[in-house]
Amino acid sequence: MVAEIDGGSLLKALDELAQVGAIEGGGCARLALSDEDKAGRDLVVGWMKALGLAVRIDGIGNVVGLRPGRENLPPIMTGSHIDTVRTGGRYDGNYGVLAGLEIVRVLNAANIVTRRPIAVAFFTNEEGARFQPDMMGSLVYAGGLGLNEAYAAADKDGVAVGDELRRIGYLGNVQPGAIRPHVFLELHIEQGPILDEEKVRIGVVESVQGISWTEYTVTGVSNHAGTTPMRLRRDAGYLAASVNLFVRKLALDMGGHQVATMGSLSLKPNLINVVPNRAIFAVDLRNTDEAKLKEAEARVATHVAQVAQSERLEVEAKVLVRFEPVIFDARLVNRVEHHARALSFSTRRMPSGAGHDAQMMQRLCPTAMIFVPSVAGLSHNVREHTEPSDLIAGAQVLMNLVLELAEEG
Repeated sequence: MVAEIDGGSLLKALDELAQVGAIEGGGCARLALSDEDKAGRDLVVGWMKALGLAVRIDGIGNVVGLRPGRENLPPIMTGSHIDTVRTGGRYDGNYGVLAGLEIVRVLNAANIVTRRPIAVAFFTNEEGARFQPDMMGSLVYAGGLGLNEAYAAADKDGVAVGDELRRIGYLGNVQPGAIRPHVFLELHIEQGPILDEEKVRIGVVESVQGISWTEYTVTGVSNHAGTTPMRLRRDAGYLAASVNLFVRKLALDMGGHQVATMGSLSLKPNLINVVPNRAIFAVDLRNTDEAKLKEAEARVATHVAQVAQSERLEVEAKVLVRFEPVIFDARLVNRVEHHARALSFSTRRMPSGAGHDAQMMQRLCPTAMIFVPSVAGLSHNVREHTEPSDLIAGAQVLMNLVLELAEEG
């Protein structure tokens, strides 16, 4: 190894960032563009500046810290995000950003100057927990979403992205995508159980599942739960319940990488003795195969239409998020595997079930991801945990790959 990751320094930084927006149980709540997110951003930007990085903030609030190289070439970029869900853990996103900063710290201490610059980035609103779409900052960075459209996205209280960026001081003046990387690398916890179950150290990520989020608003008629005959009901809640069961069976029938979830549901008037006249719910469909994802979408839409007709219900469907599956750069995937094996770490090639900034950056440049195990597969949970030895192992694989690529012409 040319240089070795300082595990103590990395773990200390993870712990310090976890104190920002800390919640009971050891987790974090730093929703995008909230006061807690601002505090986290300020802390990380301070670390970037202390390491001598030139910090640039773009129009959607993405932050890039740039370390010069011997030549003025497109940089090797690594990073992730630091926003969290409402009941987030301390590693999701944060790990990839802080590992990037740890690489810079090690290179500075060893007086190593790479041929290419090295950039460490964190992107705005990756989680989509407050504003849709998720991966917003990297999508804008890659040119897949316009700034004005992103600025107009609002949370459940009607507060807009543009206003919040201005309020917290992260409405930058750099054009998103102004720094076009030579490659982009994202180190991340798996957020699933496979590596932990199989006792594999490094996940070599080949692809990211396509994601489809659709919100349905169903309108029926409120009526007395005791006096209204079943044959006369126009029950919005019934359609919602039927979809929940349908998507579960759909995923099992299709098999493979197909997953389906109805994780959001609200009923009105939400009273125990009243037939619901309104149901609002969202269906999350994912698959590594675009054709199969389209098939799942069509089957859900058909089911909704059939039940709505038989129950005399009105339905409005709104697509919240739709991203096609992404296949990562084969050369980079092979190099991830090479460096992991060179360090005697066990590896497994695998898709990512979760969405990541890397899938957006693939639109701009060759991209790859590195996974480390999530204990018991827990993520988006305050008990999210990855063993320190695995955190250090993943960061070392990333560093060795960054150093190799940073010497390319």
